[in-house]
Amino acid sequence: MKIKGILGLALVLVLAVFSIAIFSGSTVGVEDYSTSGGSMLENFKFVKNIMIWFMLMLVAFLMIFIKKFEWGVALAVLLSAAGSFIVYLGIQDFYFGNPWNQDMMLMGVICAITVVIAIGCFLGTVKMWQYLLIGILFAPVFALVEWVMGNVELFGAYAMDPGGSMLVHMCAAYFGIGVAIAVRDKRAFNEPMYTSTHSVSFVWLASMLLWVLWPSFVTALLPADMVFWGMMTCYLAGMGSILSAWIVCVAIQKKVNPLIYTYAMLAGPVAIGAPLLIVGPWLAIVIGIIAGAISAFCFIYLQPFLCKKLGTLDVMGVHNLHGIGGWIGAIMSAVILASMTTLYGEAVGAKAATNIVMAVIVFALSICFGIIMGLILKFTRGEMTDEQIFSDEADFIRNDAPAE
Repeated sequence: MKIKGILGLALVLVLAVFSIAIFSGSTVGVEDYSTSGGSMLENFKFVKNIMIWFMLMLVAFLMIFIKKFEWGVALAVLLSAAGSFIVYLGIQDFYFGNPWNQDMMLMGVICAITVVIAIGCFLGTVKMWQYLLIGILFAPVFALVEWVMGNVELFGAYAMDPGGSMLVHMCAAYFGIGVAIAVRDKRAFNEPMYTSTHSVSFVWLASMLLWVLWPSFVTALLPADMVFWGMMTCYLAGMGSILSAWIVCVAIQKKVNPLIYTYAMLAGPVAIGAPLLIVGPWLAIVIGIIAGAISAFCFIYLQPFLCKKLGTLDVMGVHNLHGIGGWIGAIMSAVILASMTTLYGEAVGAKAATNIVMAVIVFALSICFGIIMGLILKFTRGEMTDEQIFSDEADFIRNDAPAE
């Protein structure tokens, strides 16, 4: 898209937001702020809000390893996050009529981090301005999936996913894969994805910091008396995946591939999202061990097989961490709930079945809307030369020293 087109898009967005603000008669002020708990809980949510935004920015560094597309990743993350966050808040305000409070802001940033994960499936294969479009159009999809999970009753029970294994990770992975399938740019397979020690060091730092901050994410909306348990099981699951991912990497490839290990070590925190509050510490470690091992195995073996069958490249291997981790979380929560049926009755068994069916529903909704999004991107992308694939050269002013 030419400069005039980008400026025109920006002007349309500014006018749209301005018009909504004026014609909606919105005069929201501090007196309209709605609290959703005691002052101590509100303070916790304030801190978590900041931490999840920090995590979102770290996801950019987790994907920043391709030498000629480092700045492009950062800008793509910012554009998609901004578009999704603003539109999500608009949906909650104008369509659902929800009050402006920290829960609403937390769900807004969770929506934003979900689309940021999703773009990892097709990074470098669309034009830069399209990442903003992706964010804008993803927000209604996320709001729909959120509504379905929270309001659709199956077998007399609602889905249980306090830490987002399905809502965030499965939705992100399969929406992103749907986009990649529709865009279907096979030139991505030819990208060597050269790295540098510098760029991979950023990936290490991002992965380790994300691991530390993950409990803030999975406990974001929990009541204060449940936060400790969620933090404990999240960290223990993370410890399990740190160990098992390393064992699998060394056992299969003899040495550690940092671009596999730094992702797979996060599989425990991804998988623990659904069973977060129904497991004890030792079972949390087991879930982490299972998730880390399977994730690493998928990066090594499933990634090339799946991409070949789909005819498209999952650029960052999002499916191997978020898709697989989401399925592990949904299945493990169902297994645990089913085993508790004899103690707590049929209602718990119904919830187990609900989690499995809901995982299938989230998968179907996400991949279908992802394909629709991908077709929109393919139609609006225009010509994209070989030099533009996985390159941000055309998007930035540079002052690099000439090569010697």
